Amino acid sequence: MARRTQADNWDDFRYFLAVARLGTLSAAAEALGTEHTTVSRHIGSLEKKLDARLFHKSNMGYSLTVAGGKMLEAAEQLEGIVVSTHNELKDPERIQGTVRVGAPDGFGSIFLAPRVQTLLAQNSGLEVEIFAAPRIFSLAKREADISIGLARSTYARVASRRLTDYKLCIYASRSYLAESEPIRKRADLAGHTFVGYAEEVVYTPELKYMDALELDINPRLRSTALLTQVFAALKGGGLAIIPCYIASEFPDLVPVLPDEFFLMRSFYMHVHVDHRRAAHISSVANFIADEMHKNSSLFLGEKV
Repeated sequence: MARRTQADNWDDFRYFLAVARLGTLSAAAEALGTEHTTVSRHIGSLEKKLDARLFHKSNMGYSLTVAGGKMLEAAEQLEGIVVSTHNELKDPERIQGTVRVGAPDGFGSIFLAPRVQTLLAQNSGLEVEIFAAPRIFSLAKREADISIGLARSTYARVASRRLTDYKLCIYASRSYLAESEPIRKRADLAGHTFVGYAEEVVYTPELKYMDALELDINPRLRSTALLTQVFAALKGGGLAIIPCYIASEFPDLVPVLPDEFFLMRSFYMHVHVDHRRAAHISSVANFIADEMHKNSSLFLGEKV
């Protein structure tokens, strides 16, 4: 009976998921293109049918009760089935739909954006939204369908896949090196300006480079975004620790003591287990994985 009720009343669950992810009736209504009273009516209908309170209501918005948390998992499974089936029924041979990819700013902007055009050209019904930002994206809240991160996910219903290792080195612009004291050994770094992350607020510990390289240096210019550091270094702002695959796009960036100072990190792909079989999501996920595999030498800083 419970399964039949869920299937027959998918609309109620759609509204439930929007409120659970966005936290307020008004935000859910805006996302769904309706009125907040309509959202409230669907939530009330679902709670009545389930005979359970799904949300705590406060001035801060809506938060899930214990019952609501359990229902969230079931609703997401149902959502995955509905989305996948809907796409297959429209045209089983055609990949179509919108896929949201959350990725670090450098990866999303420099590597992924130029290459995903190939996939879009092959699938006229497919759309991709790239959210390139220095943050972790919540798959449970549908902030993204696919996320690229620097570590495995710890969430039970998220499937993580290691994509590739990548290398980082210290770089500086040719103009900065020409105008500054030469750097021939570790001790010479102390007299140079660094650009780096604001490490006390980075979104993942894998970005704390100074400690990892055992450099007792406090960057005078700090940012939460990688591309900010890249462009500061390009304009002669100082030395910066930059992934090799990004530095390769800027011929004016020169590696500094690359054999002595380098780091290795890894990229992981995360997809919610309820959505990974959806054709449009799996096609984008496989494309990203294939492109990274084909460009493994680029990520490892090897000359090609």
